[in-house]
Amino acid sequence: MTLTTLAQRHPRLFDELIRIDRAPAIGWLGLQAAALIPTWWWMARRMADGSDDPLGVLALGALCFLVWKLRAELRCAPRLGWLAWASAGTLAATVARTGIGPLPALPPLFAALIALLALAAGLMAVMPRRVASAPVLGLAVLALPILSSLQFYAGFPLRVITAEASRWLLLPFFDVQREAASLVVDGRLVIVDAPCSGVQMAWCGYFVACVVALWVGRSNRGFVTRLPWVGLVVLGANVLRNSVLVAFEGAGLPLGEAWHQAVGLAVLAAACAEIAWLMAPLRRDRKPSSHAARTAAIA
Repeated sequence: MTLTTLAQRHPRLFDELIRIDRAPAIGWLGLQAAALIPTWWWMARRMADGSDDPLGVLALGALCFLVWKLRAELRCAPRLGWLAWASAGTLAATVARTGIGPLPALPPLFAALIALLALAAGLMAVMPRRVASAPVLGLAVLALPILSSLQFYAGFPLRVITAEASRWLLLPFFDVQREAASLVVDGRLVIVDAPCSGVQMAWCGYFVACVVALWVGRSNRGFVTRLPWVGLVVLGANVLRNSVLVAFEGAGLPLGEAWHQAVGLAVLAAACAEIAWLMAPLRRDRKPSSHAARTAAIA
């Protein structure tokens, strides 16, 4: 009896065999995750002690959900190229974390980046070929507790860019001058502070881009070519948010904390919706059912 005949006559038995057949894939991923436990421990401590925002948990959760969603399609024979990258990355992360011989240990953030990229390579080794690698790697990078570091190194330049763009938007209505990352609006000094840099909005925008690209089945090329537009949407949304808030400050009508947060959330929601529209295809092709697809693949 062929596998095709078995699948047609005993679909439940065939599903159980598929589930057992995919168990080694979960086992390989579990072993790799266990080898990277020091990285997970460092990330958990960094998020728990307030050093960074815990948004990376959402990215890790998205990767776990992807594995669960495709659990019946995981490859029992991993792709050797990705498996080699995953093994080399796991070893490199261990060396980077502890150092070896004359090589000193790297900063924990760099070691964690190597570890997460290695985990993403391990995921791609067992994922179906239709799953694009770029969004998976993107989620791995977003899982890093990196927001505070980005705010430290890139926050001030982003605030200057935001302040200058807001100045041009407000010039038709106010007398506006920029001083570093602050604006003087009709004689009133308005500081463009750290939350207005747009770092968190950028994280949310790229997270939405990765998740939607995986959900709708974007190819690597379709995903990567849209990333610059994602950056422009985030930058424009952040400038718009800052301009609205500065306009109220300059008019002598500063918004309360609740309204301040409401404006920020509204602009963030609009930006994420625009990014989702950019990543979603114009139409969805009809796809065969998962059972039929597995039967055809075996045949």
